[in-house]
Amino acid sequence: MSHDRFYVTTPIYYVNAEPHVGHAYTTIMADIFARHHRQRGEDVFFLTGTDEHGAKIARAAEAAGHTPKSHADTLSAKFRDLGRVLEASNDFFIRTTDAAHITEVQRVLGILHARGDIYKGSYGGWYCTPCEAFYTEGELAEAYTCPIHGTPVEWLEEDNWFFRLSAYRERLLAHFDAHPEWVVPTPRYNEARRMIESGLEDLSISRSQISWGVPVPWDPEQVIYVWVDALFNYWTALGYGAGADGARYWPPDLQLMAKDILKFHAVIWPALLMAAEIELPRRLAIHGYVLKGGEKMSKTTGNLVDPFPFIDDYGIDALRYYLCREIRFGEDGTFSAEGFDARYTGELANELGNLLNRTVIMIDRYRGGVVPADQGEDRALADEVAQRQAEIVAAFDAADITRAVEAAWVLVRALNRLVEQRAPWVLAKDPGAAADLDQVLFSLAAGLTSVLVLLWPIIPGSAARALASLGQDPSQVLLARATWGDGIAGARVTAIPPLFPRVEGRPE
Repeated sequence: MSHDRFYVTTPIYYVNAEPHVGHAYTTIMADIFARHHRQRGEDVFFLTGTDEHGAKIARAAEAAGHTPKSHADTLSAKFRDLGRVLEASNDFFIRTTDAAHITEVQRVLGILHARGDIYKGSYGGWYCTPCEAFYTEGELAEAYTCPIHGTPVEWLEEDNWFFRLSAYRERLLAHFDAHPEWVVPTPRYNEARRMIESGLEDLSISRSQISWGVPVPWDPEQVIYVWVDALFNYWTALGYGAGADGARYWPPDLQLMAKDILKFHAVIWPALLMAAEIELPRRLAIHGYVLKGGEKMSKTTGNLVDPFPFIDDYGIDALRYYLCREIRFGEDGTFSAEGFDARYTGELANELGNLLNRTVIMIDRYRGGVVPADQGEDRALADEVAQRQAEIVAAFDAADITRAVEAAWVLVRALNRLVEQRAPWVLAKDPGAAADLDQVLFSLAAGLTSVLVLLWPIIPGSAARALASLGQDPSQVLLARATWGDGIAGARVTAIPPLFPRVEGRPE
């Protein structure tokens, strides 16, 4: 990803219930990618939003005694607020009830209809309303239940409009074969390719028994299937949410999503784009589930983790760090209060927070608060900083946030070893070791500055406060700023309260 602009998306979140930590996970990961690419000097557009049509929304609204639109308004606002709490730096928040989105979806599908890619037909199948999807009998769990939610499915028959998905099988396979890293990680690529290889059925893209949706432009008695409506948000948003020249961001460089919506994004979405003659996204990054007690968190089952108590007690950066560090990107991972506290206390507070505190105190005590000059004796550490920076860039290019954080943390631990091995408090007692003490203090300040710039996408608020404590401009976080020694000597440090203070008790 070496061009000068970067377009990253989350899936748009379904507003049938309150947001939970699974939504927070995807938004945080997308925000980290967006921030990293801004550090590279790229023109970034970061999109998120809410999916607000379909039977599930209509039923949830009815159960709450609301209209579908008022229900969507209330919950969409909560998802928007979640983004603010997470300190997500998204450039636009799309809603599928936006008039401009609806108009563009109708326009594109009108083109497909005129070209003959959409036709009228009849369909019968097992339908899961929470998924807003049909399943074959072989895909169902026991007792005719949804394989995702475990809830009963219903048989649905109606006359609909169909998209000729089957006609795109060979083109999809050719695209997968020509772009072996189009879907990451590799097991998800293989899974998606198998879906296509095993054969594709044409897709019902309208519903006649639902009124809450985007009307089919040539048949207003039907509404567009909610997933088709939703998928096109990535395209429509640029037309009215990214400025007059929004089209410059297309195609998306990275689209993030959980594995349960792989088929929609890796099979149906590219086929729709091919039919519309729109360039395909450059990469889909599929992450695993955030588990609680070994099970996928789900609004349907009620097995949820509320992120807000953790944010209240530990701070937003602790949640961002934990989700990157504890849950390997692309794999399932378990969220636990015990694991959260262990990462916070052991790594953020003890390894990074204490390192900053010790460094500032020693520079203040031994050199009057001014970082001494580099003596040129720590080239090996400078080289390691450059090496880890290159590893972090490569990890982001491979859509592997966890590996990027691990590479940064290697430097945190190397700097802690430097303190223990060089023992500045001992050097300070020996007038003949003044140059050695200068080198240690400079290396700690330089190394920490580099680490904090590299960690800024993950813990932006904490990194900014720590950089200011080291006498650095907290707004200067371009990757070039992580270069060893740049602007370090002569900086005046300032003590601050603990970066990651002790937390008494913890949320469950």
